[in-house]
Amino acid sequence: MFTRMLKLRLLNAVAPAYFFVATAATFILHFCFFIPTLFPKPDVASLGGATALHVVVFLFLMFNALGNYIMTIIYPAESANQTAVPVCSPHCSDKVDAHYLLNGRHFCKLCKKVILKRDHHCFFTGNCIGNKNMRYFIMFCIYTSCTCLYCLVLGVAFLTVEYSTSFENPLTFLTLLPLSAGYFFMGTSSGLQLFVVLMLYVWLGIGLVCACFCCQQVLLVARGQTWCQMQRGQRHSNQSPWKANLEDVFGARWILGLILPVQTVETSSEDAHKQG
Repeated sequence: MFTRMLKLRLLNAVAPAYFFVATAATFILHFCFFIPTLFPKPDVASLGGATALHVVVFLFLMFNALGNYIMTIIYPAESANQTAVPVCSPHCSDKVDAHYLLNGRHFCKLCKKVILKRDHHCFFTGNCIGNKNMRYFIMFCIYTSCTCLYCLVLGVAFLTVEYSTSFENPLTFLTLLPLSAGYFFMGTSSGLQLFVVLMLYVWLGIGLVCACFCCQQVLLVARGQTWCQMQRGQRHSNQSPWKANLEDVFGARWILGLILPVQTVETSSEDAHKQG
């Protein structure tokens, strides 16, 4: 158990660092290589407009992805009224990363806090996802997957323009990484080309994972269920309609939350009632 907890704590520290490194590399590639290569010297007004459009789209996607990432951390799912470390129940089935409590609360050993309606522990944010920050987590997944898809398209265009790489064959993407690595070690391709190819797979992987997480979490929220409850085969005690369950997480101003990383669910005494 100690070795597994050590691995989880190490992953809890490495995953956010990996995310920020990938984000920084994405910014550098976009502004230092993709835009200058795909839209060189915008002398024509239409070309300058296309460059500005791509910059605005990229910044909008990154702003929402990073904004919701920060909001997921700023608004944790922890209980403000219960800070004591609980004693694990003899019937607890999760003795490694969380202790199961009553009323949908858990004590997370990684966060060392009592979590309200705990869904899971996100290693990329370094905290638990619950009812308070579920909306930000879902929007973070949506905009991260969109950003990765956008960068994937620009990366493919960059390789096509800069290195004349053809993607007409559907199998090109499957053999691109081993061939690029082989050409790099033989000295026939540049390090930048290999790095862009690596980032293509990083964007593809992160984008698919975030898209799957998003679909899963939206389905669970609509059912009024958490991941912890689903693992135990439990239904949520509140059998509300799916629209009410979605509004409980996304709030009445959910449209505003789709375009800006802002708080759309008002915190009130209801949270304190749920904690009881």
